[in-house]
Amino acid sequence: MPSDPRSPDKPMLRALAGEAVWPPPLWLMRQAGRYLPEYRELRAQAGDFITLCTTPELAAEVTLQPIRRFGLDGAILFSDILMLPWALGQPLRFAEGEGPVLAPVRDAAGLATLAPERVAEAITPILETVRLVREALDAHAPRVALIGFAGSPWTVACYMVDGRGTGGAFHQARALAHGDPALFARLIRMVTEATAEYLLAQAAAGAEALMLFDSWAGILAPSQFRRWVIEPTVELVRLLRKRLPTGYPLIGFPRLAGPMLAEYAQRTNLQALGMDTAMDPRWAALAVAPDQALQGNLDPIALLAGGMALEVEARAILGAMRGRPYVFNLGHGIEKETPPEHVAALVRLVRAG
Repeated sequence: MPSDPRSPDKPMLRALAGEAVWPPPLWLMRQAGRYLPEYRELRAQAGDFITLCTTPELAAEVTLQPIRRFGLDGAILFSDILMLPWALGQPLRFAEGEGPVLAPVRDAAGLATLAPERVAEAITPILETVRLVREALDAHAPRVALIGFAGSPWTVACYMVDGRGTGGAFHQARALAHGDPALFARLIRMVTEATAEYLLAQAAAGAEALMLFDSWAGILAPSQFRRWVIEPTVELVRLLRKRLPTGYPLIGFPRLAGPMLAEYAQRTNLQALGMDTAMDPRWAALAVAPDQALQGNLDPIALLAGGMALEVEARAILGAMRGRPYVFNLGHGIEKETPPEHVAALVRLVRAG
């Protein structure tokens, strides 16, 4: 079992526990990645992306690179949301210039090829990465919190059914959800239960908070959003809370949820909600409970632009969030063309409050 993660010495955990820490703690989605020259060097050394994710020494080093460079308050495990389908036995490869490619699961025969019993062994190297990172942080950066993560059931199922990113349309997944909801519900249930075990294992290995990425939540109509985003998340949170310490922080990121964020926040009762780039932080501050932390939502393009554009956008978000539990972040991942110097400038700006 993981120990109680709440710590007065870790600003991010204090914010996630409902404290209005100021200046706010800071980490960035995709903070370890292609915009960093040190990452590109290791990526070339690994040879392919799955090898990088499943070689603990390399994945741990990638996780720690932005912490060393920028002194952020959160380190997020370097991995990918599609490592869960891979662990279930779904063939996966990452094609250069094409993104992830999976063997689609679109019928009962495809579903039968998945094997939840193989997940525990498959994720062993990822859990070793968590242990290595936690040891390094405890020794050299004790104020930094370690975040584990997984994709939420709806988003993971989108990739599993369509077999690739499809630009976010996911016609096959949406058609299956409408056309054969019983089969789609079986897939969602399998993913939900496997995700719970995966996240609990990350917590046991040393992760101090867990984040649920529902990157494609916003492509659904409200009725479908309730059925395939909110209800599986409620069940996932229930499974996690049964075995995690009281108060263990869980962060939900239902990207492009828009006004559905309020219902998502209320029904899932997560400690923190991620805001995407399109969301008005002032509205979000009124839409969720005052003790639920918010996280986000600087436009990654403003970070890419840097200079006055970055400063104006970041200060507006800081002004909207002052006085409530809040973690500064982006509304989506860092763009690969972003100069590292812009990230360093953002960190200085946020630290100044």
